[in-house]
Amino acid sequence: MPELIMKVDGMTCQGCVKSVSGVLSGMAGVSEAEVSLEAKQAKVVYDAEIVSPEELAAAVEDAGFDVTR
Repeated sequence: MPELIMKVDGMTCQGCVKSVSGVLSGMAGVSEAEVSLEAKQAKVVYDAEIVSPEELAAAVEDAGFDVTR
């Protein structure tokens, strides 16, 4: 399964980390989502046949955060 590392801006606390982690973990095709406040990034292991990197980034942005890859 492919792994995507996204830079996530706008996270300021562990609540933000839980929010981003929850959004990603709840998506179909995501098998692992590891979010780091210190590194300001999310590492996602996903099934490329079910979900795309663009969809993952859009979900995080819809939750109120900025994503760069």
